[in-house]
Amino acid sequence: MKNITLKHNSLADLIEDSLQKYADLPAYHCLGQTLTFAEIDKKSRALAAWLQQKSGLKFGDRVIIQLPNLIQYPIAAYAILRAGLVIVNTNPLYTNREMEHQFSDSGAKAIIILQDLLPKLDAIKEKTDIECVITTSAADLLTGDLSYQHDSNFGFNQILAEGENLPCRTNNNTDIDDVCVLQYTGGTTGVSKGACLTHKSLMSCGLQIFERFGEKFVEAEEVLVCPLPLYHIYAFSVNMLAFFSRGSLNILIPNPRDIDSFVNALVPYKITGISGINTLFVGLCQNPVFKTLDFSKLKLSLSGGSTLTPATAKLWIETTGCTLTEGYGLSESSGVVCLNQPGKETVGSVGLPQPGTEVELWDDNDIIVADGERGQLVVRGPQMLKHYWNMPEETAESITADGFFKTGDVAVRLPNGCIEIVDRLKDMIIVSGFNVFPNEVENILTNHSNIIEAAVIGEPCDKTGEKVCAYITVNSELDSADVIKFCRENLTAYKVPKQINFVKELPKSTVGKILRKELRKR
Repeated sequence: MKNITLKHNSLADLIEDSLQKYADLPAYHCLGQTLTFAEIDKKSRALAAWLQQKSGLKFGDRVIIQLPNLIQYPIAAYAILRAGLVIVNTNPLYTNREMEHQFSDSGAKAIIILQDLLPKLDAIKEKTDIECVITTSAADLLTGDLSYQHDSNFGFNQILAEGENLPCRTNNNTDIDDVCVLQYTGGTTGVSKGACLTHKSLMSCGLQIFERFGEKFVEAEEVLVCPLPLYHIYAFSVNMLAFFSRGSLNILIPNPRDIDSFVNALVPYKITGISGINTLFVGLCQNPVFKTLDFSKLKLSLSGGSTLTPATAKLWIETTGCTLTEGYGLSESSGVVCLNQPGKETVGSVGLPQPGTEVELWDDNDIIVADGERGQLVVRGPQMLKHYWNMPEETAESITADGFFKTGDVAVRLPNGCIEIVDRLKDMIIVSGFNVFPNEVENILTNHSNIIEAAVIGEPCDKTGEKVCAYITVNSELDSADVIKFCRENLTAYKVPKQINFVKELPKSTVGKILRKELRKR
């Protein structure tokens, strides 16, 4: 097993070195605007200085980022790290209920939020510790408008202007094992958990990626497309940290569902790489303009977040001439556990464990299974989480005394050493790469006054990989539209059931536990 040697003591050091080393190169493109590494440096330094001098925050305080893929996101993330604070990545599509839980649980004292989301924040802010609110609109960096006023909130452009004249001090107290990112992930109990990622874990993940890429990745020359949301660990770790640290240009796509606008943003470029999920690759291949793009430089097409189908892999190479490279990871692994070697993929597998990473397959008694047999995938490596935020019991259940993390995924080791994911011990549903945990949806359903019991499972879906399907028992007349409307008021769109099944009773064990596996058999 190859060890990973880190060259920096913190992500702040890595970021600052990258910003200076590649100062003249383009760093990010979004909404028709391109900013160089030097311009990102100036803006993130100004924001970091303001956070240190004017926000009232102390070293180690948590700051929420709730933005879509705009250039403000990396500016904010780099600034938070440079200021010695901790990032809390948050989905902009979260409902009030989901925001309240994550914001309260993290104990965050500040938030950088899209202006359009302020009404949702205002509705729950008093139930959190948030004192400092920084708002931005999609067009802020395009217009440079300084006129924004909203009660006691701060405008993004105003802060950048003020921060330019403030000193930004280096945090020499930072330790490589300090937590720097809270990456929230679902839990089998329906409670979202904060995976505590450290400087070491996130920097290790980046180095592991480049070890696997080899000569495929050329420093300061790559033009990479980032359609996946930066609040997701995949894009956060791979695009915004790793690729950025090697002088790449990241093309941010704010709304990948708008395929036409997405593709139009790529027209001026000869892209060298793209990261996405199965459904996204299918959608692009069906777009007539995408088929006409120049793919002569494309050499890295990374697939993760959900299972890559053989049909999609075949369609992608027929359309672009580039193979799809599948990998596997979790929020708890800072992004990546296993990854195929680009151009030498074992189709149907997620590739070999990353350098410096131990992967074992265990049976129900935590004993290693024989090669070729199914077992729970457990991981130990420098990229793994430190612990769960304020959840010692969950941490003890998930991380063994000798440092192996239990993923809950069932896998098989192939003869060539590659790992094939075959099932999940947990009942998690993956919708377009996003995790949906049945208990959370069931808890919402049973809060409806007319629903007695609920069980949620995932069923195959051509469009999203899986869809959420609910089985419910009721105490009076109720129709599917009412149930879905109720869910939409309390759940992010991808968690809302797409199918409601009314049943007389749910299958249960002798002790009364609802058996989701029996519903799957139906």
